[in-house]
Amino acid sequence: MHDAVIIGGGPGGLAVSRALSVRGVDHVVLERGDRPGHSWANVYDSLHLHTGKHLSALPGRPLPRSAPLFVPAPGFLAYLRAYATDFGLPVRLRCEATRAVRDGDRWIVESTTKTAEARALVIATGIMSSPAVPEIGGREAFRGTVIHSVEYRRPGRFAWRRVLVVGAGNSAGEIAPELADAGASVTVSIRSGANVVPRTVLGVPIQYVAWAALKLPGPVRAPVVAAFARIIRSIRGAPPFPRARGPLLGQVPMIGYKLVDAIRAGRVQLRGGLDRFTPTGARFQGGLEEEFDDVILATGFRAALGPVEGLVTRDERGFACRRARVVSTEQPDLYFVGHHYDSAGGLHNISRDAPAVARLIAAKRA
Repeated sequence: MHDAVIIGGGPGGLAVSRALSVRGVDHVVLERGDRPGHSWANVYDSLHLHTGKHLSALPGRPLPRSAPLFVPAPGFLAYLRAYATDFGLPVRLRCEATRAVRDGDRWIVESTTKTAEARALVIATGIMSSPAVPEIGGREAFRGTVIHSVEYRRPGRFAWRRVLVVGAGNSAGEIAPELADAGASVTVSIRSGANVVPRTVLGVPIQYVAWAALKLPGPVRAPVVAAFARIIRSIRGAPPFPRARGPLLGQVPMIGYKLVDAIRAGRVQLRGGLDRFTPTGARFQGGLEEEFDDVILATGFRAALGPVEGLVTRDERGFACRRARVVSTEQPDLYFVGHHYDSAGGLHNISRDAPAVARLIAAKRA
C-alpha cells in the first residue's frame, strides 16, 4: 500500500508528485494518457498560456529562459514531460482511474489497469478533461454541427462558413477572432457579460499585477483594483458587452482585447444569450433568429471530480468543498490540487497548493 495515490498526470499531479518525492513519501501518479500532460496534448493549435512564465512554472523547475513570456501549449507540454522525466516521478501511464472508495483507513482506487491502495488520495484532474456542455433546447433538430471548444483545433475547416461561438471566457475570446481571420462569418453569443483585461500593462503581464494586488489587505485592495479598472477602461474604452458580476480578482477574466477589437471592427458580430437552436441556426434572447452552419460551445469547464463524484459535494463554483484550499471537508485524507482558479492564475495556485498537500500527507505519515 502506498502513502498516497495521485489521480492526474498534468501540472497539478506532477507538482504534488515532486513535492512528495522530495519528502520521501511513497506514492504513484495515475495518468490516463500515454504521456504525462495528456490534456495539454489535445488543445487548439494557437493556444498560449494566458499567464506569464515567471508565475506559471511548477515548484523546483523554472520555465526555460529561452521560452517566450507567454508560452505556447507545445512548449508547456514539453516542459511538463521533462519535469516528470528529470525528477523521475512515478507516473503510471495509460491508467485511467475509474472509482475511488474509502475502506477503513485507506483509499482503494480502481483503474483501467490495476487497483491502487493508499492512505491518502489526491485529486489533481483539474478542469480540462471535463467540458461544461449546457442543455439548450432544439439541439437535436439543428442541421449543422455542434462542438465544444475542447474539440476545436484549428480554423481551416470553418473558412467561409457561418459560425456561432457561445461563451465569454478566454477560449471564446481567442477562437472567435481566429475564425474571423480565417474567413469565417463569426457571431459570438454572450449571455451575462464578461470582465476583460489587457494581457499586458506597459509590458508587464496583467497576472503579475493581479498577483501583487491579491497580497494587499482587503480594505486597500478593493479601491486599488477599482481604480486600476477605471484606468484600463479610460485607455481601451468600455467593451461592447456588460461587465460580469462579482469581484474582479475572484474570477478568471477574459485576458486580451482580441475579441473586443474584432467586434469593434465589425469582423465578429455580437449577440445576447442563446435561447435555443432552430433547424437552420439559433434564436437569441429577444427573439432574433439567424442561420449558422456550425456552433462552438466555448462554455467553459467543470472540476473533473471523476472517481470521487458522489463522495463529495461541489461549492457554488462547481469545485469540491474544501477547507484550507486543498483539504476535503467531507472525506478523510482526501486532497485537491488544480481546483483553485482566480486572477492570479491556475498554475500559480498549483505551485502554492501542491507543496501544502505534500506537507500535510508527510506529517500524517510521520
